[in-house]
Amino acid sequence: MIRTIRTSAEHPDFRELVGKLDEELSLRDGAEHPFYAQFNRIDLIPYVIIAYEAGRPVGCGAIKKFSDAAMEVKRMYVLPEWRGKGIASEVLANLEHWAKELGYVKCVLETGKRQPEAIELYTRRGYAVIANYGQYAKVPNSVCFEKFL
Repeated sequence: MIRTIRTSAEHPDFRELVGKLDEELSLRDGAEHPFYAQFNRIDLIPYVIIAYEAGRPVGCGAIKKFSDAAMEVKRMYVLPEWRGKGIASEVLANLEHWAKELGYVKCVLETGKRQPEAIELYTRRGYAVIANYGQYAKVPNSVCFEKFL
């Protein structure tokens, strides 16, 4: 049974999962990884969801303020052996609910074209592709999404 908690980026389980996420992204992104890494500092992320199975952290995600109307989804990750069990969808649903509670009307996010599982998750959860924003505007490997809550 999956259990989720709300916390902050200071939580050691979040930091451990993000370390594994960064290892995986480094392999997927190759030489482009340092570019993306600069936008994924966790000290700027106040809202974190961690998913647990039998007391073990198995997935996470976070949101941070993007604009007065939107939160940006960041640091979504599920351990490889736990993928395909709905954990990422559960984490994302919790993040969306939290954003709505905080008064935001939409979530935005960026993911990479080398992450087809992520693209499928966001599409399945009702996210629509939008023009690449901000630092991702001219990055051919990036895909940006939004969802109104």
